[in-house]
Amino acid sequence: MDNKILVIDDDNSINELIKINLELAGYKVYQAFDGIRGFALAKQELPSLIILDVMMPEVDGFTVAKRIRENNETKEIPIIMLTALSQLNDKINGFNIGVDDYLVKPFEIEELLVRVRALLKRTKQIPVSASTRDILTIGEITLLPEQYSVRIGEKQAKLTPIEFDIFNLLFQNQGNMVSSAQLLKDIWGYSPDDDIETIRVHIRHLRSKIDKISNGKKYIETIYGGGYKLSI
Repeated sequence: MDNKILVIDDDNSINELIKINLELAGYKVYQAFDGIRGFALAKQELPSLIILDVMMPEVDGFTVAKRIRENNETKEIPIIMLTALSQLNDKINGFNIGVDDYLVKPFEIEELLVRVRALLKRTKQIPVSASTRDILTIGEITLLPEQYSVRIGEKQAKLTPIEFDIFNLLFQNQGNMVSSAQLLKDIWGYSPDDDIETIRVHIRHLRSKIDKISNGKKYIETIYGGGYKLSI
């Protein structure tokens, strides 16, 4: 396996524990013990995935994640954020910056490995919910899976892999509600515990991009207490 993973965590014991288990799973691992070195390694090695701690001295994980997303060379690298903070606002801040997944310490190594595998599968291959490489069209909407893009009429929006998977799942079920639980299961590849806010943040970002190219039509409908529906 040639996937390279960068671990950025100032806690030596946790950093080493993650490194050992990732290497046992077949990954090549790079380590950084502060945010400055971590960002430098991200640009230098261009890893397949970054595991990033929040609470670090000098430069915290949120700042590192923001710099990664603003840099043209590193902006597409998926990030799993680790933190001892379980407050909802910290998770929302991470997702708003562009973090792909979030794991609260203490965590089980197997859970981390499951999330690593799911995230690499989603970002290194065709989106998990896309059943074909062909262009998909319903009405004015066209999905381009290999570009992670959606076209409405003559306008096109580039989506993140997660946003594309969400939109594609809604697209395949157009006119019918897709529950938040189903979105969590099908998109993330595991079953988070009632992590509905994760969906809300990504739906908000997705809806913002779609609304910009939809000529005023609201395609993504929220079914309160249930889930979401794509109305075409």
